[in-house]
Amino acid sequence: MANAEWMEKLEKTYAQVRSMTDFVPLVALVLGSGLGGFASQLKVEREIPYSEIEGFPVSTVAGHDGKFIFGTLGQVPVVCMKGRVHYYEGYSMSDVCLPVRLMKMLGAKFLFLTNAAGGLNDSFHAGDLMMIRDHISLFVPNPLLGPNAEELGTRFPDMSHVYDLELQEILREVAKKENISLREGIYTMLTGPSYETPAEIRFLKTLGTDAVGMSTVVEAIAANHAEMRICGISCISNMAAGISKAPLNHKEVQETADQVAQKFTKLVSETILRIGELAQC
Repeated sequence: MANAEWMEKLEKTYAQVRSMTDFVPLVALVLGSGLGGFASQLKVEREIPYSEIEGFPVSTVAGHDGKFIFGTLGQVPVVCMKGRVHYYEGYSMSDVCLPVRLMKMLGAKFLFLTNAAGGLNDSFHAGDLMMIRDHISLFVPNPLLGPNAEELGTRFPDMSHVYDLELQEILREVAKKENISLREGIYTMLTGPSYETPAEIRFLKTLGTDAVGMSTVVEAIAANHAEMRICGISCISNMAAGISKAPLNHKEVQETADQVAQKFTKLVSETILRIGELAQC
């Protein structure tokens, strides 16, 4: 889709959502596969199913409800994506990144990305939480390809610290305070929807990948382009092919997310509250 077309779509989408709510979020939160239970922590002011927004991409994956939830956590205004859309569902990259860009236009200054991922680091185990320190995006189309949208950001955005260093430190402090084991590492996005082969996993390990999945990276690129402050958490739902001897399946992803829901919810909730304090400084 040409730049002018998707910018027009973004502006139309913004106008539609603004006609439904005047809520202005500080934090945008994207909940990955099986992690949607966090939304129950919010004092909800408005829910908007993606299907009610004309032309908006709709989630087709189990574990992704497909709606925006506008609400507060303590005093922090949050817009929560309960379910995301993926490139492998057949959507264009402009559609995959449309929700993040929309949440920025609605007022969000911080983006908290979450996902379920396969673990590659030999010290990881299913059920671990990993803070994303950096990512590898070499295997998916860059969402900034084509004419630059100057309304959103610069042509050549710096990528030195996509994942905000201050937010990383907040995550570490919250994890320590709440006695939550928090791994750290590099996340790589592949297109999916097929899982990786053992040979591909060995290749990714040589690149320094600690966790692999089918989302998140392009959203982070789009958000960084728009000068949002970003942090990210991967729930290690399974060990990747060649590390685990068991066949991989999506049911396992959801089951593992259910098992870690309590500590995931605590880590995300307390971090968002700290972000609220940071924004007031």
